[in-house]
Amino acid sequence: MPICSLHPLPYRADPSGYFARVRFAQGAVLLDSGRPTADRGRFDLLSAWPLDTLQPVANESGPAFLQRLRESLARLGEADLPEHCALPFAGGLIGYLAYDFGRLFEPLPDQAIDDLHLPSARLGLYAWALVSDHQEQTSQLVFHPALAQAERQRLIALFELPDAQADVSFKLTAPFASDINAEQYREAIERIHAYIQAGDCYQVNFAQRFRACFEGDPWTAYQALRVACPTPFAGYLALPKGDAVLSLSPERFVKVSQRQVETRPIKGTRPRGRNSAEDAAFADELMASEKDRAENLMIVDLLRNDLGRTCRIGSVKVPELFRLESYPNVHHLVSAITGELAEGKDALDLIGGSFPGGSITGAPKIRAMQIIEELEPTRRALYCGSLVYLDVRGEMDSSIAIRSLLAKDGQIACWGGGGIVADSQWEAEYQETFTKVRVLMQTLERL
Repeated sequence: MPICSLHPLPYRADPSGYFARVRFAQGAVLLDSGRPTADRGRFDLLSAWPLDTLQPVANESGPAFLQRLRESLARLGEADLPEHCALPFAGGLIGYLAYDFGRLFEPLPDQAIDDLHLPSARLGLYAWALVSDHQEQTSQLVFHPALAQAERQRLIALFELPDAQADVSFKLTAPFASDINAEQYREAIERIHAYIQAGDCYQVNFAQRFRACFEGDPWTAYQALRVACPTPFAGYLALPKGDAVLSLSPERFVKVSQRQVETRPIKGTRPRGRNSAEDAAFADELMASEKDRAENLMIVDLLRNDLGRTCRIGSVKVPELFRLESYPNVHHLVSAITGELAEGKDALDLIGGSFPGGSITGAPKIRAMQIIEELEPTRRALYCGSLVYLDVRGEMDSSIAIRSLLAKDGQIACWGGGGIVADSQWEAEYQETFTKVRVLMQTLERL
């Protein structure tokens, strides 16, 4: 088995300085654990200049696109890391899957307006990465054996240069505004309640979109956001024409490591308090909420079924149920579902059998997605898709792209949503959509 080579660099808890060296490069991508403030994520991973960029073509099915991804990994070639090296990436694919990537697997109506025109998936094939391990406090360049020696030397020289000061601004030209008003939101929730009462579904995730026009560099915006809202599944992806994905997600979608699978759905939210007593009261209220526990359990059952499509029979377990996780602006109720890939199945099969994540669709999944398409006026684009890496060994990790923004064509959009069940009160759900993204919008409005 060919072995990747490593080149040590000075350890940095914050990847921003290193990423700034490649910020304007083709295919620049950063998967960011939110350090040094966030403390759950172990690795940061960044790269640029992919050997190839893959996105679905017209009329291509989801399984056909996943097979193209497999073939691209095969072209790069097998490789392993040196013995006892725990880094998560040995060369492979990094990019995003938009929520609408799910259309390539399931027949959905075509009602919502696609006004952002974001391709349903875009992944680069990378032969190198800079990976920081916050547990071991190392930062290292990882070179796949296929990468030319001259390119290795160029990258080493680039990352050993002193930091350059970049003074690039970002500014909204008007505050964020929602695409729907409170009355339209109420009417949508009433429709969802009618569907639930008719037996169509048990839960539907309904979201509203906020937009603003901007000037300047989205990377500057991302740097401000990661300070205000550090999260373990954050990321920045440079898109063509200066557009970008800015994600401050707290939620894992699916992870595969040595064929062991984990997903960590979030269902249940309360705001952080203004003081320690109020904060503790909100946390206790969430933990005691029968509604939020029931909502979380519905999604756990859905994801057990999704994982069961590609995991070994009997291997799917729920090691954590209703765990409290707290972030700068919200408390969340989180569970964990694990399994082991079945013989003959790989991480891309897992994606095909479980995308998009059930925590942001509802249950049953396909009917919930049909109702979302009917009631949300515009396509979700990136929102509730995934940022993902998959390396040549089959190691994969991915996020649910909530608390995420899309900077495209001079506009920046973000979305706030929540799971609607039979006893949901529309006013409370409406306010929760603002609670989830308020820190993002206010941070950018202050720049």
